[in-house]
Amino acid sequence: MAIPVIDFSKINGTGEERAKTMAQIANGCEEWGFFQLMNHGIPEELLERVKKVCSEYFKLEREETFKSSTAAKTLSYLAGKKNGEKLENVDWEDVITLLDNNEWPSKTPGFKETMTEYRAELKKLAEKVMEVMDENLGLPEGYIKKAFNDGEGDGAFFGTKVSHYPPCPHPELVNGLRAHTDAGGVILLFQDDEVGGLQILKDGQWIDVQPMKNTIVINTGDQIEVLSNGRYKSTWHRVLATPDRNRRSIASFYNPSLKATVAPAPALVVKDDEKINQTYPKFVFGDYMSVYAEQKFLPKEPRFQAATAM
Repeated sequence: MAIPVIDFSKINGTGEERAKTMAQIANGCEEWGFFQLMNHGIPEELLERVKKVCSEYFKLEREETFKSSTAAKTLSYLAGKKNGEKLENVDWEDVITLLDNNEWPSKTPGFKETMTEYRAELKKLAEKVMEVMDENLGLPEGYIKKAFNDGEGDGAFFGTKVSHYPPCPHPELVNGLRAHTDAGGVILLFQDDEVGGLQILKDGQWIDVQPMKNTIVINTGDQIEVLSNGRYKSTWHRVLATPDRNRRSIASFYNPSLKATVAPAPALVVKDDEKINQTYPKFVFGDYMSVYAEQKFLPKEPRFQAATAM
């Protein structure tokens, strides 16, 4: 079983071809929570540069530091005990977050220019994907974007996480990244096209998200689940540590503004003048993030309720 791979260029077509592509995306959102886009419109040449600068950045600025990180030291200690005890509360991951207004790596040639260009392209793609979701859910055009921006304007959060999962001497004792669902809206992942490790939970089974060259993996976060009143689900996923390869992963998050109120879209609560149950509560996204920070690796349903109580 493999997650859906969809030719995104076909939504620009007409008739049957476009309808089929829209249905594939709806299925990806409803049944999987994860799907891969090919022909997504981001230039191959830019993606190749992104791979190059991120790999160079890790080698130049992070690789040595990781060897003395908490994860590396604790894993070495546990492995020495030889009793099979696992490292439960730390991930085997090196990560930085890029925002428009924070400090970026400065020693790697071309890093800032390339990643600025990449983020601009990814943000446009996120907004196109949200427009497709609007249409598939029967919502007015621009509904999700407007909800995330707390009305008009550009208040939504857009961050990019550059992660590396270095070769791990004891992958059986630690996770690359523990199982979780994503807190926010739409996530766009440019994953390593050679080294696997990302898995999603589908029908009680962990399934590999197959590495493919220059595709963008889309997954839906908790806020899309709320906004769609449960039509689209955020999916549990994890990253396995690998013994002999360094895995690169670049995830961009289009999330609501912290002050945005998130609630099921009214059109998805009322059906043919008959009220259906509003399964999901209404809350301020900043309150949800406060809960998520404490409960990221725990079941998501209590998070929704806890955020509402605030």
